[in-house]
Amino acid sequence: MCARNSIYTTPKPCKHLADYKLRHGFNTYYSIRICLKTTPNGRTRVAKHTTKIPRCSFCDRYQGRLYFCLMCSSLWCPTHILLHTQSEKGHEVAIDMNRSELYCCLCCDQVYDPDFDKVVVCNQVKDLPGGSKSKTNGFEACGERSSKRKRLDSGIGLDLKKSKLLVSMRDRRAKSCYPLGLRGLNNLGSTCFMNSVLQALLHAPPLRNYFLNDRHNSIQCRKRSGEKLCLLCDIDAISSAMFSGDRTPYTPAHFLYSWWQHSSNLASYEEQDAHEFFISVLDGIHEMESKIRNSGKDDGDCQCIAHRAFSGLLRSDVTCISCGFTSTTYDPCVDISLNMDTSNLSSSNANKPIKPDEKTGASTLSGCLNLFTRAERLGSDQKLHCQNCQELRDSSKQLSIRRLPLVLCLHIKRVEHSLVRKISRKINQYMQFPFSLDMTPYLSSSIVRSKFGNRIFTFEYDNSNSSAAYEIFAVIAHSGMLESGHYVTYLRLKNQWYKCDDAWISEVDEGIVRASQCYMLFYVQKLLYNEAIEDSSFVHISPRRDPFDSTAGCS
Repeated sequence: MCARNSIYTTPKPCKHLADYKLRHGFNTYYSIRICLKTTPNGRTRVAKHTTKIPRCSFCDRYQGRLYFCLMCSSLWCPTHILLHTQSEKGHEVAIDMNRSELYCCLCCDQVYDPDFDKVVVCNQVKDLPGGSKSKTNGFEACGERSSKRKRLDSGIGLDLKKSKLLVSMRDRRAKSCYPLGLRGLNNLGSTCFMNSVLQALLHAPPLRNYFLNDRHNSIQCRKRSGEKLCLLCDIDAISSAMFSGDRTPYTPAHFLYSWWQHSSNLASYEEQDAHEFFISVLDGIHEMESKIRNSGKDDGDCQCIAHRAFSGLLRSDVTCISCGFTSTTYDPCVDISLNMDTSNLSSSNANKPIKPDEKTGASTLSGCLNLFTRAERLGSDQKLHCQNCQELRDSSKQLSIRRLPLVLCLHIKRVEHSLVRKISRKINQYMQFPFSLDMTPYLSSSIVRSKFGNRIFTFEYDNSNSSAAYEIFAVIAHSGMLESGHYVTYLRLKNQWYKCDDAWISEVDEGIVRASQCYMLFYVQKLLYNEAIEDSSFVHISPRRDPFDSTAGCS
């Protein structure tokens, strides 16, 4: 775990935990360390007895969540843990056995303690292949292993007229078979949604270059804003840790706390939706940079890193069925949400997992994009006022893409809502997606030409098709049920795929990626992708042009 800057503030423990530490110190932390067990998916939990099933001391319950009292080592279910605390003075702090998280019985909430976090992380490192098996103090072991990459010379900046700015990492990379930047992220308790999105964001070439070239300087940021909590500073710290060459899993606890402050409605230890988290992080970056720049521009003209990398523009054409009058509007977007194309599936197979090698008409990404850009007749209850007819008319609506972003994020909707049964369920079918994607058929210029023919004048937004060519670099997949599942990220580096499953990094075959239940797909313009893998020994900035040039998008 990287050492934090002293100016940062960690979440204050509740008064009950503070009182416990004042009375008993870290003795219990040291003692319980031998009971912690790291599972194959990177999560740490309290090891259960090999022969005896753990049960609640009051009701004998053994299923679901159980809490381990730090004072008397008794086990309690969520229903009776408060009863135990009220009857036994000083027994306010317990451990969630499944998540290895501290729980305050009186506050009825998980509490964060950096000292306990170090014990858990040290145990995870010990359980890793090649991890240290020494019995040294956990705090000493963790405190000395952090490292920070050196910043690029601030006097150099981003002078793109010079030759490539290179950060040599040959010596460090020679010690590992994995490319630089691959580092696991510890699960802080149902935070796989956060880890999966961070892996994708930090390996998006525009964002990676932005942070590695010190475009957001934490010291200067604090001087300008005077704020101790900054989402951009925390992302910059994670980026530094990821590309430092250190291979031990990193704990993004401070980032999680900062994100909680930004998105208080999502602040909890419960599993969150990865797509909602992605939108929330981009929104947080936008707000922070706008505050620093004192900019009041809308998203369409925003120059923050989030919108320069992910912002595109959608075109919506609403056509009157009676007279053919068309009303056109434009809306900025940072991602495109696609419905699953189930037209080739029977109703009995619509919710069953279909593997790519099964010839049963599985959903395809092209089918989803065709569905997104297909003209749709609006219902009778959605009649719109026609400016030409001057009355309410039936109409049709068609979406297309006017401007493509540098990084294209496609969100696959996997939740199906039943209005009759009033329930929601996950769509488990697999979807075929290409590694190289041509977005030309879904551009506004292509849609209009297909609608009216090539005889019309040249489309005003027509550009070269070269920037409509994309290469995939990250896939976020979800497995399990809607209520409880697990997110992992597949990263494509130098045409080799790697699976990022919280703290665990492993090399995988592309067949594994294609067979995953993709939830979010990340593509980058082909030119930027080729630049990213041009030299495998260096992290570099292209001398050809600014990677955030707003003209790079295609319409």
